[in-house]
Amino acid sequence: MPAELPSRDDLRLVRRTLEELPGVAEAEVLLIADGTRAAMSALVSDGHPPPEPSDAAPPATRLGGAKTHVVPGCLAAMDRAAVLAIAHALHSAGLFRDGRPHRAEEAAAGLGAAPRHRWIVRRWLAALASADLPGPPTRQELARAMRDLDAARQELGYPAEMGRFFQTALRSLPRLVRDEISLQSLLFTGGGMTTAQGNYRDNLISRHLNKAAAGAVAAHLPTRVLEIGAGVGATTDVVLDAMGKVDYLFTDVSAFFLDAARERFARRPGLRYALLDVNAPMELDEQPFDVVLAANVLHNARHAGRTLAAIRRLLSPGGTLVLIESCVEHHLVSASMHFLMSPRADALLTGFADVRQGQDRVFLGRTEWIRQLAAAGYRDVRVEPAPDDPLAAAGQYVFTAVRGDHHPDPAPLLSKAAEALPPHLVPREVHTVDALITDRSFRS
Repeated sequence: MPAELPSRDDLRLVRRTLEELPGVAEAEVLLIADGTRAAMSALVSDGHPPPEPSDAAPPATRLGGAKTHVVPGCLAAMDRAAVLAIAHALHSAGLFRDGRPHRAEEAAAGLGAAPRHRWIVRRWLAALASADLPGPPTRQELARAMRDLDAARQELGYPAEMGRFFQTALRSLPRLVRDEISLQSLLFTGGGMTTAQGNYRDNLISRHLNKAAAGAVAAHLPTRVLEIGAGVGATTDVVLDAMGKVDYLFTDVSAFFLDAARERFARRPGLRYALLDVNAPMELDEQPFDVVLAANVLHNARHAGRTLAAIRRLLSPGGTLVLIESCVEHHLVSASMHFLMSPRADALLTGFADVRQGQDRVFLGRTEWIRQLAAAGYRDVRVEPAPDDPLAAAGQYVFTAVRGDHHPDPAPLLSKAAEALPPHLVPREVHTVDALITDRSFRS
């Protein structure tokens, strides 16, 4: 462990110190980014049990309508192509030829996988186990699966650029896992955003989700909106079209996306731009916002509960949080977009610190998000699409939740902690939450 990081004993000392403060029954302490160093963040609660997962009654109409009936079959075809491509990559590396299963360490070594990508190899082995393939695919089977993938891509409305991205990624799995090429080079070919926009905007699934998110934002008639992790602006476009003039703060962790957005939205009134990292102290010199929007970004949070609590502090009383989140680990994602989730080789902090810790997954489940929102102090949680909607096969949902009203100011706790702890162990931030979720046996 790098010298800059507090030890586990340090984290335990901070937790015990916080739990001895008046009004604190439970505390959780974790590390977050603070520039080039790490800092401690703490969540504290009064010890009430986590609220039972619940959400408002689903809407009477289906989110996507009749056109979405193709979604389940198309996604199944795309996932099958990914599984066959994974099997081909492993077999080409000399694995499974003796008919015996291989442990993850053997498979990673056989592929020459970079250490940061070995978790993806474990996901691949799990995908193959669930598919129960009789053997490696023939060239004819693989070619047919690739044709089926492209037909499904067209049926779902993904542009041709996205089709080339899928095909190239699946044919490049050995090179991707060895870090010989990066997924970013495939997704942002030539520095352009057409392919990424195809993934987040220009397809049947994203169009319906972005429209639902835009409707949820506009329904609250906000005057101030914060978008976190706005990226290529795929959801931003639809949200702005749904509203009149509004004070809109477009944020992302990358200056690359901010510069592109300044050019793209130059003629849109009311837009401002700022850097914001969901894994660092989320401090903005701003008045509270009526709505916070986060589309396809919060799964990047190292600790979902801590980030939700930090967002709650950015909302005005009665303000609304609108999320778009993936909740299913599709095989095609494990063979493509998940490469974006591997830690940098020089990363100071690696892995998740919440209920995903020690697991080879990126996404929280639908019920897990409901539970996390309730524990972090949100109420009136609504989720679309409904479980029986064909669009739900995509495993992507729009969550809407309102900031709860009764949360004690954490400043006095932080002040008392500073009196009891050595200066280098004082948390960078303390968040008060309704409950802590630390039971990793919970699944959705």
